[in-house]
Amino acid sequence: MYPHRKSALAAAALFAAAAAAVAGCGAGTGGTTGPSAAGCPAVLEQARADVRKAESTDSAWTGPTTGPAAVPGKNIVYVAQTMTNPGVAGVAQGLQQAAKTIGWQVRVIDGEGSPAGIQAALSQAVTLKPSGIVIGGFDPRPTSRQVARAEAAGIPLVGWHAVDSPGPSTNPPLFTNITTKVQDVARISADWVIARSDGRAGVVLFTDDSIPFARTKADLIKQRLAACPGVELLAYENIPIPDASRRTPQEVSSLLSRFGSKWTHSVAINDLYFADAAPALRAAGKPGGGPPANIGAGDGDPSAFQRINSRQYQAATVPEPLTQQGWQIVDEFNRAFAGRPASGYVAPVHVVTADNSGGATSWDPRGYEQAYEKIWRG
Repeated sequence: MYPHRKSALAAAALFAAAAAAVAGCGAGTGGTTGPSAAGCPAVLEQARADVRKAESTDSAWTGPTTGPAAVPGKNIVYVAQTMTNPGVAGVAQGLQQAAKTIGWQVRVIDGEGSPAGIQAALSQAVTLKPSGIVIGGFDPRPTSRQVARAEAAGIPLVGWHAVDSPGPSTNPPLFTNITTKVQDVARISADWVIARSDGRAGVVLFTDDSIPFARTKADLIKQRLAACPGVELLAYENIPIPDASRRTPQEVSSLLSRFGSKWTHSVAINDLYFADAAPALRAAGKPGGGPPANIGAGDGDPSAFQRINSRQYQAATVPEPLTQQGWQIVDEFNRAFAGRPASGYVAPVHVVTADNSGGATSWDPRGYEQAYEKIWRG
């Protein structure tokens, strides 16, 4: 969620690789022939291969199978960026399920999407003196005072999308941060557009620059799209998530007026933008199956699956395994309470479409509940 030096170097490396790929395509290298060869055949070939792999439905559990037995009597406070964010809400639901299984208590405090609200929510959480606090989908920097209070009180913090890399963090002090790798999610989202369009697309990117994690993801998407010169970024729409329901419909109407049929694809850092875009697209007479063909680079909430399954103004998503990540939060806290290191597990990227969803309304790796329950039983 906010770019540390390590992630900045990774982004720079990704950009350099993309630039090299563009240079290679300009020289006419690559394996694809036909109409798309005028675009970027080497990048297109790689994008197609990566998307095929990500669309595979073989999602068996590859996470931890060993760890400490359940530490009893703990209580967790989940501080949510806003419960109107379906990803944040989905993780909270998974956390509550897992806490019931392990025998802990959970309280959710909604920051309601504003800096003041999030600061107040985290301050309240620290005052409650819980066993642990979850940083649920927000940048901890504006709450540094509250984070310092938690650290001084010996309350471990686990982040969900709190910083831009998975794993432990020293600044801010997080026992671990749970997220898929933003580089992987950004790249596969852009690759889906490149592959689906045969390297020729007019793209609108929806993001929320107030969230560093989202801004980093959007920057990486832009960089990967730029690897294919036949893909044009028509517009970069910075719409804060709390304002999305109000602003997105009017922005979509404006985009349709400006770009017309040039707008063929969209990428959003969160699926919820397409829930808000759908009425404007429908009112303009656009078909549910596109164009524009829309992919969400997170979070894979049930409403996104419903739009995808019914082919109504969203074609794909790169879902976070929201329920599994709620269970992972409990497992990571249990490791912290037992004096063990974080598990290090990072969920793989997966692309969901109507062709591979099986009619489901969520995606999680198979077998995670049984794996965690076995660990906690000892």
